[in-house]
Amino acid sequence: MMGSLLGGRFSRHCKRHPGLIPLIGFISVGLGSAVLYLARLALYSPDVSWDRKNNPEPWNKLSPTDQYKFLAVSTDYKSLKKERPSF
Repeated sequence: MMGSLLGGRFSRHCKRHPGLIPLIGFISVGLGSAVLYLARLALYSPDVSWDRKNNPEPWNKLSPTDQYKFLAVSTDYKSLKKERPSF
């Protein structure tokens, strides 16, 4: 009941002030992209360890050719060689 009243109020308010529609759209896109980026960081970042018993140090399992940065402008990860010791 309350949800339908709130939706009706929102639609009437948008009809009265149509300049707010792009603002609401841009804010929604910004919030959605921020949530997706935080989910990407939480799931794919080597700095986050969700399973401490089976994989306590996930950053040690990365090979030099793994791209874990969001945007790599001048680095070609395919041509990198391993320069660190194996543990």
